[in-house]
Amino acid sequence: MDVFANLALGFGVAFSPMNLGLCLIGALVGTLVGVLPGIGTIATVAMLLPITFGLPPVGALIMLAGIYYGAQYGGSTTSILVNIPGEAGSVVTALDGFQMAKQGRAGPALAIAAIGSFFAGCVATFLIALLGAPLTKLALAFGPAEYFSLMVLGLIFAVVLAKGSVLKAIAMIAFGVLLSMVGSDIETGASRMSFNIPELADGLGFATVAMGLFGFAEIIRNLDHGASMDRELVQQKISGLMPTKKDMKDSAPAILRGTVLGSILGILPGGGAVIASFAAYTFEKKISKHPQRFGRGAIEGVAAPESANNAAAQTSFIPLLTLGIPPNAVMALMVGAMTIHGIVPGPQVMQKQPELVWGMIASMWIGNLMLLVINLPLVGIWVRLLRVPYRLLFPCIVIFCAIGIYSVNNAPMDVVLTAAFGLVGYWLVKHDFEPAPLLLGMVLGPLMEENLRRALLISRGDWSVFLTRPLSATLMAIAAFLLILSLLPALRKKRDEVFVESEN
Repeated sequence: MDVFANLALGFGVAFSPMNLGLCLIGALVGTLVGVLPGIGTIATVAMLLPITFGLPPVGALIMLAGIYYGAQYGGSTTSILVNIPGEAGSVVTALDGFQMAKQGRAGPALAIAAIGSFFAGCVATFLIALLGAPLTKLALAFGPAEYFSLMVLGLIFAVVLAKGSVLKAIAMIAFGVLLSMVGSDIETGASRMSFNIPELADGLGFATVAMGLFGFAEIIRNLDHGASMDRELVQQKISGLMPTKKDMKDSAPAILRGTVLGSILGILPGGGAVIASFAAYTFEKKISKHPQRFGRGAIEGVAAPESANNAAAQTSFIPLLTLGIPPNAVMALMVGAMTIHGIVPGPQVMQKQPELVWGMIASMWIGNLMLLVINLPLVGIWVRLLRVPYRLLFPCIVIFCAIGIYSVNNAPMDVVLTAAFGLVGYWLVKHDFEPAPLLLGMVLGPLMEENLRRALLISRGDWSVFLTRPLSATLMAIAAFLLILSLLPALRKKRDEVFVESEN
C-alpha cells in the first residue's frame, strides 16, 4: 500500500539525527510556550521564522510543527494548576482541571491530559497519512476558478466559526485582505496603498503583523488584567501522578469522542484547536448522565477537550499540505515558513518533494512520543517555571519579539510597525473583534487575487466562470449557504450568548 511506502520514506527522513534534534527542540519550545501564559503559539512561531532561514526546509517545518502541537500539551499544565490557560485551546480544560487540582488530584488530571493528547495526536497523524495522497489527487483537478472558490469557502468558514458578531468577523477578513494588498500590484508592479512610504513599498511583512496582533497585543492584555494568578497550588509538590482504573474507565470514551470531533474540526478552514476543545467539552456535558459534575472536577471535562485540541492541531495540516490552504492562523505562518524556503504550498509539494511532506508527517509520531515523556516525568520543571514573576517574564518576551522581528529584514521600521499592530490588536480584542480571521484574510488575499485574475484571464473577463464550472459552483453554493445560515438572527443571538459565556 502506498501509505506504508510513504511512511517508510518519512520515517527514514525523520530519524536523521538533525531532524530528531529539531523535533525535540520544537516539542520543548512548544511545551514551554503552552506552560507560560501570555506568549502564545502564533507569536512564538512568528518569532522563530527568522531562525528557519539557516535550516534545511524539512527540519524547519518539523521544528515549527512540534511547537504548534507541543503548545497544546503544555497549555493544559497552567489550566490545571493555576486556572490560567497557557493556550487558547486549553481554556475549557481549566473548568474541571483546576477543580481537580484543588481537590488534590492535579496528578491524575495532568496524566489524563497528556495521555489523551498522545492518543489523539497519533490518530490524527495516521489520518494525515491516510488522506494526504487522495486529497492531493483531487486538488490537481483544481483550476484557478476552483482555487478562488475554495478560498472564499475557507474565509466563510472562518466567519461561521468565529466567536461573537458575524459582521465583526467579516470586517476582520476584509481588513486582512486589504492589508495584503499594501505594496505593489502582483501583475504590473505598480505601487498601491503604500502612501509613498519607502518601507511599505514591498508590502507589510506577515511576521510583523502576526507578532503585533498576537504577541504584543497579548502582552498588553495580560498587563491590563494585572497578570495575577493563584500560585498556591504551584508551590506544592505534585504527587500521585498516575490515574486510577476508574479514572481511565471514565476518561477512555471521552478521549475517543474528543479525538474524532477534533480530527474533523481541525480539517475545516477557520476551525482548529480552540473550536474543537469547546465543541468536545459541550458534547461531553450534553451526553453525560450527570452533567452537574462538569465544572466541579469531572475527569471527562479534562480528557475530551485535551484530546480534541491536539487532534485538531494536527489534522489542520491536511488542507495545508494537500491544497495549500491554511485553515487557521498558525498554518498561515507555516505557509510563510514554506515560502521562505522557496516552497509553494499545494498539491505539487506532495508529488515533487515527498520526503519533505512525509518526513514532517512521520516526525509528528516521534514528537507525540517525546511530548509524553516531556510532560509527565518533567512536570516539576514546568511547575517551577510558573513561579517566575510576571514583572520579569514580560520584558523578556518583548525583547525576544523585537529581536525576532528586527532580524527578518534588519529594519527598525518593522519593530515600530509591530508595536503599532500590537496597539491595534489590543484595541480589537477589547472591542470583541477576533484577530485570527484578519490573519487568514492577509494570507489568502494575494492567493485569491492571483487566482481571480487568472480565472478571468482564461475566461476572457466572463465572471460566470465561477458558476459554470461544476466544482467551483458547488464550493460557492456551500459558501453562500453557510453565510446565510450564519446571518440568521436566531443563530446570531445564540453565538453572542456563547461568546458571553466563554468570556465569563
